[in-house]
Amino acid sequence: MIGSGFPPRSVEAALSLWRRLAVPVVLALTALTATAVPAQAALPTAAVALGDSFISGEGAGAYQPVTDVNGQAQAFPGWSAANSNAFFCHRSANASLLRASLPGIQDRFNLACSGGQPADIVNASNAREKGRTVASQLDQLRAVGRTHDIDLVLIGLGSNNSQFTFGDVAVKCANQFVADAWTGWWEFWAYIGGPVPQAPCAAGDLATAAQLSAAQTETLSAVREILRTLDQIDADGVHRVVFQDYTNPLPTDLESSLWEEDGRADDRDKFRALGAERYRAGCPIHRASLAAGHLFSARLGTLVSGVHASLRSEFPNDDLVYLNVQRAFDGARLCERTGSPGNALATPIRLQDGPTGTFLTDLSGYDKIAIQRIANSCVTYFQTCQESWHPNAAGHGVLAQCLAGAAVTASRSVQCVRSSSGAITIS
Repeated sequence: MIGSGFPPRSVEAALSLWRRLAVPVVLALTALTATAVPAQAALPTAAVALGDSFISGEGAGAYQPVTDVNGQAQAFPGWSAANSNAFFCHRSANASLLRASLPGIQDRFNLACSGGQPADIVNASNAREKGRTVASQLDQLRAVGRTHDIDLVLIGLGSNNSQFTFGDVAVKCANQFVADAWTGWWEFWAYIGGPVPQAPCAAGDLATAAQLSAAQTETLSAVREILRTLDQIDADGVHRVVFQDYTNPLPTDLESSLWEEDGRADDRDKFRALGAERYRAGCPIHRASLAAGHLFSARLGTLVSGVHASLRSEFPNDDLVYLNVQRAFDGARLCERTGSPGNALATPIRLQDGPTGTFLTDLSGYDKIAIQRIANSCVTYFQTCQESWHPNAAGHGVLAQCLAGAAVTASRSVQCVRSSSGAITIS
């Protein structure tokens, strides 16, 4: 080599030495580089609640501010505010998800909304009539997925849909009882605006077979989108999804002291004393309506279990559990035992005389004009009565035990039952 200063053999020796040293040096530099960049920390684990009022914590009090579609946290806006306000999703600090024993879960997110329907899973709730001003539950779920590893999802859907809603069903049956208790058939002035229904509710009044079928189709479509989204956003792809159904707040029959008052039962015309007595106990309802109500609850259970079965077939690798809570309140429903509503796991029906913030615990002494005004307040300002006939804080405590069992079971379907002693078993 000209001008190298090395004879040819010396150059070859130098190159050979460089080649032998190069590989260890490169490996050493690579190792230094690898240790200089810290490994990405694992995301914190999360449990998430999606669905409607039985999941959000309606009836359990301690309601937390809710972020609306504009990103603003909405605290209590006052009793006369629009019912569409995000706060009236009534996400409670006492909701079952927030109270359940869930080992390994670091953070919990309640994204459910009272009144939620299947349409609200994919679309912003205010995109439909009577919806609340919150983003779609899937958008809220995606936000959680960006910061957390989602390990458990609790879903409660089916009682509200485009066919019927739990609130409408409850208001209908309670109003017919109240009208029957305070209005005689001969008081023609009461019928000026049209017929005043006063008969006990029948099964077809609550939901027909066709309506239930349509509701199941809607719910199936919505939950399918939840599962697809989870498979896209979950950090490790491992998550359990619990499908919870519903429990009836009322018994199959009222305790005997509520059958008759002042010599009048509810199968005759006009029985104000009995009407007031049942309202105080939290169950203004015809005894003849109770069987229809329990059939409705059972059919909601069939709806939820049907959705679960269909999606287990569609998503065979997903961890899906059906949680039957229809007997979780056995022995502690409203008006099931003397002492109601204080000994019940559900909230009594309670009305306000306008958006006053004062709940009426007794309707004794009110005439039919006042009763009609009070009942209409529930329609005009639904937030004044929307807690009625939902699990109370103690009831959500029971549902939390049910969820804790469903979170660790090896079964794909479990039933949560309350015994006469109050013990909760999951089998």
